[in-house]
Formats: sequence, structure tokens, C-alpha cells
Amino acid sequence: MAGRPGPGAGRREAAAGGARRFPRECCEGLGGLDYGQVDVAAMVRLFGYVDVTDTGFIVAVLSIAFNPLFWNVVARWEHKTRALSQVFGSPHAACYCLGAVILVLNCVRSHCFTEAMKSQPKLEGWDLHWTYYSGLAISAVGTLFVISSFLALGFTGTFLGDYFGILMEEKVTSFPFSVLDNPMYWGSTAIYLGWSLMHASPAGLLLTAVVAISYTIAVLYEGPFTEEIYRRKQKGVKSK
Repeated sequence: MAGRPGPGAGRREAAAGGARRFPRECCEGLGGLDYGQVDVAAMVRLFGYVDVTDTGFIVAVLSIAFNPLFWNVVARWEHKTRALSQVFGSPHAACYCLGAVILVLNCVRSHCFTEAMKSQPKLEGWDLHWTYYSGLAISAVGTLFVISSFLALGFTGTFLGDYFGILMEEKVTSFPFSVLDNPMYWGSTAIYLGWSLMHASPAGLLLTAVVAISYTIAVLYEGPFTEEIYRRKQKGVKSK
């Protein structure tokens, strides 16, 4: 998952088939980042290994995009109607059920991701020991973030318990939340990145970008809504 030349005069092109470069002036509005140093030809070569029309690749993209959409839609529906809590007899039972479904969907996503990588060519220059072990290290760090997040939040805290009315007493600030926000999401993304490097897979890198984009959208969607839930909680406590 994952350039397009920018507009403006002064764009220079290398000889046919060469890298396309951009003037530094175009980037001054972005903190002076020198995108003129980006080798577009190298990026095109990298993603030339990926057949985005392959059925397996498309299925993987759809599974990646579907998961956060599913759990956000279902959780908001539950928050509005309490329908799942009524069906399962309690908010905790309903939350555990949704959590189980999310875990199954994540297993399906990982399977589709792996199959899509296996069906497409490797990048020969990356099929090396150092790339493999770099990917392994990145996956290990991602796994650490995911597991430590789960231990800090618990099952209901991890799987949208606040949408079911199962609210935490206070904001979790211990590791890994002391290091970065949303460590569960970014840990998961790191696992996919490491897995892609271990397989020297351009398709995996592109799919990892889709994972990162889907989680970024999920954070923008979930964050304000969750904050509002806890704001109302605090308001209710103060009014008593």
C-alpha cells in the first residue's frame, strides 16, 4: 500500500528512464524537506514487482481495510443501541464476543497478507541475512508493543469495552503508552513491516502501507469519540 509528481514550474526530468527530481523550493512549505533527493525511478522499480491486480493482493487489501471499519461500525452501533449487550445478556459478554470476532478477522487478515506476499516476487537485492534479521528485530519490537498494550489495557480495554459502557478508572500511562500513542496499532504495523522485510517482499511493503493508512484513519475516527465518552463520564461524576 503506498508518487506522483507535484505541480509547478521548474520540474526537471532526467533522461528517459531516469529519476525524476523536484526543486527544493517546492518543499519549503513542509519544513524545507528536500524531496528533490527522492529517487522516483527507484520507487517505480520497487513497486514494479507488485501486481496490484492479482486476486490475492486485492483480497489482502480488502481484508486490511475491512477490519477497522467493521469494529468501529459495530462498536458505535452498540454504544448507541446496546443491542449486543441485550442479546448476550451483559456488556462484558458482548464485548468478549466482539473481541473474539476481531481476533478471528485479524487472523484472516494476516493469512491473506502472507498469501499475497508468497504469490508475488521477492526483491533479490533484499533477500539477504541482514534484511531478514532487521525484519525479525522490527517484528519483535512490534510484538512487544502489542503484548504490553494488551496487558496494560486488559481484554475489554483492548477490544472497545468503553463503547459497551465498560470504562477504565483512569487513563493508562504506563509502558508502552509512555512511549507512543496507540501502541497496539503501531506495534501491529511494525509486525507486518518486519514480516515483509523477512520475506524481501515489495508486495508486503505496499500492504504494510495500507495497514498504516487504515490504522491512521481508525485513530482519527476513534480518538475524538472515545474522548467524548470519558468526558461525559467525568461530567457525570462531577454532577453527583
